[in-house]
Amino acid sequence: MYWLCALPLLDSKDRTWNLLQQKTTYDNDMSINYRFELPELRIGTLDSLMVLSDDLVKVNGLMEAVVNKIRRQLFEMQSLAASEDKDPQEVLVEGVPPDNYLERFTWDEAKYPPRRPLQETVSTLTETVQKLEDDLKVRVSEYNQLKGQVNQQNRKATGSLAVRDLSGLVSSKDIISTENLVTLFVVVSKHSKLEWQSSYEKFCEFVVPRSSKAVAEDNDNALFTVTLFRRVADTFKTAARTRGFQVREYEYDAGHQQESKAAGDSLRSEMQSKRSQLEEWSATAYGEAFSAWIHTCAVRLFTESILRYGLPPQFLGVLMKPNNKAQAKLRKCLAAVFASQGADKYFDDKDAGGVAGAEGEMYPYVSFSISIDS
Repeated sequence: MYWLCALPLLDSKDRTWNLLQQKTTYDNDMSINYRFELPELRIGTLDSLMVLSDDLVKVNGLMEAVVNKIRRQLFEMQSLAASEDKDPQEVLVEGVPPDNYLERFTWDEAKYPPRRPLQETVSTLTETVQKLEDDLKVRVSEYNQLKGQVNQQNRKATGSLAVRDLSGLVSSKDIISTENLVTLFVVVSKHSKLEWQSSYEKFCEFVVPRSSKAVAEDNDNALFTVTLFRRVADTFKTAARTRGFQVREYEYDAGHQQESKAAGDSLRSEMQSKRSQLEEWSATAYGEAFSAWIHTCAVRLFTESILRYGLPPQFLGVLMKPNNKAQAKLRKCLAAVFASQGADKYFDDKDAGGVAGAEGEMYPYVSFSISIDS
């Protein structure tokens, strides 16, 4: 958790920074601080800033949600890569870890010219993140579709003998198929195996004696073959079903087995390729979305500072990483040292931890939180 703050200047930026460091780091070890430098952004009118301030609260929430959505997708893909002993994509923003990017933030003047109207800059940032969210939905949908097909195929190949595909279980040596003879496949529950073996020859005439053998088993059932004259096959099926045995309709086709296996292998390969592409895209998209989000936070900090402290811009932008056990004490310290002029009309000592506002908690200085681990 970080706090992004704009503190009113006490004579100069350097003096304000040194005082902040002395009060919050050197004397008390309450936080680690970083300067958060902003260029000379185009201010516009007071009315436009007030409208933008309201918009930025919503835009910031939407961007943070998209960043976290892409991050979760990336971590899901990374966990799958780890399970396959593959090296996961490194999470970077412009070549550095997200926390380093935030702590050493520099405004990208090439992408977002400082003299462009702030509303245009925010629109560009919003469009960037919205496009990434739309791309994420399409890519995840394509991957999940392939994943569903593979899972369906796996269920057919590994499910109960009562429903699964028999292609991988039966070989040509298990089957007799001539003009007069045919081999049937019967699913028998494990507790009925003795009953099956002692009775199947009596289901009808022309059953080949001792022709039944088990070719596969699962937790609940066994798959038996039985050979008989083709002309009594329907009679045998009826008798078997009457006694609670399931006759599986299956016709051996070596060519179909090979085609089915090749199609399955191809589908799994395509899914793994799509997973790798989604992981790679998510890593890149996360960096782009994170950068756009932090630039939006910078615009929000600038806008709130102008509305709070007035013109010309006279504030110090700082990023603070508070000690979790000292947050309340740190708030009181900042309120005591950096409360802006006139803040005593709205805040008193007991409000140093913040008072409720339309945008959440408010303080006698500009401050909002940034969480990069959600």
